[in-house]
Parts: sequence; structure tokens; C-alpha cells
Amino acid sequence: MRRVLTAGMLLLAAGQLPAAEPVLMSADWGPAACAAWNADPVLTSGLVESGWIKNDKGRGYKIMQVYRDDCGDQPTVELRVALVGKEASCTYGGAVQGTPLDGGADYVMHASTKRWLEMGAGDYGPMKAMMLGRLSFKGPYGEAMGNMGPFSNFLLLVGKVPADSGTCPK
Repeated sequence: MRRVLTAGMLLLAAGQLPAAEPVLMSADWGPAACAAWNADPVLTSGLVESGWIKNDKGRGYKIMQVYRDDCGDQPTVELRVALVGKEASCTYGGAVQGTPLDGGADYVMHASTKRWLEMGAGDYGPMKAMMLGRLSFKGPYGEAMGNMGPFSNFLLLVGKVPADSGTCPK
């Protein structure tokens, strides 16, 4: 037993133990979600082709804030997406910045943890989620309806980014 503890302490001191996964939809989860966005060609290219990225109200970016209903009633993480070159790139993922949202360009989405995990696993897409009340959002509804393909890929990010869904963001 002493050897196991000693080995564990040595690995921890050497930084060899795997880091704990960030809490789902926490500020620490945001950078990985941003990286996953940027690795998805449907999001980076499809949202340029559809014109979605151009609706930024002259700010140069769109804001997407998300949260888990069973962890509170306020967004816990923010993604900012901007046209970078010829791609809709996530340029920020982290804590909510407090910038006033524009309901004609920006989005706030929320669902229970269970529903986020189901959507992230691809069990169903955004249309079914919204029709059955499993996903709620504020933002330009018509724009969202015209971008269901990319919107589906956004929901799948929850399943692609390793996270601890057993605790709530702080």
C-alpha cells in the first residue's frame, strides 16, 4: 500500500496523472468547445455559406451562451464566433463576458444536463429537441431554422468535448 501511495504521489508531483475533465459548460470547458468548433468543417464553412456569420450587428462576432437548467438559470459559458479569413471561427470560449446580447444576432441556449448529453450523443437533433421542449433558446429564430445542419453539429460538440457532467459549473 505504501508503494502505491508513493508512486501516486511521485506521478502527481511529476504531472503525470491525467487532469480532471472540466465541468460541462463551465468556463474551463469553453476553450475545448471552441477548439472542437474550429475542427468541424460544417460549423466553420457551413455557417459562412449560409450567411449566418454575417449577422453580427456590425460587432464583428456573434455570441452563443449556454447553460444546464439543473445547474441554475443563467448562462455559464460563452462562445464568440467571428469571420476569420473564410471561416466562421470560434475566437473565444470561456466565462460569460457580460457583453449585452443582441437578440437579433446572438443566442442563449439551455437544457437539462440529461438532454444536453442526449443531444451531444446524437440521439436527436435540434428540431426534435425544440419541438419537444428539451432545448430552449433565445435568439433569431428564423436564422436558427435556416441553419439546422450546422446547429446539429453545434449540439454534437457536447459529446465531443470531454467533460464532467456530474457536477455543476461554479
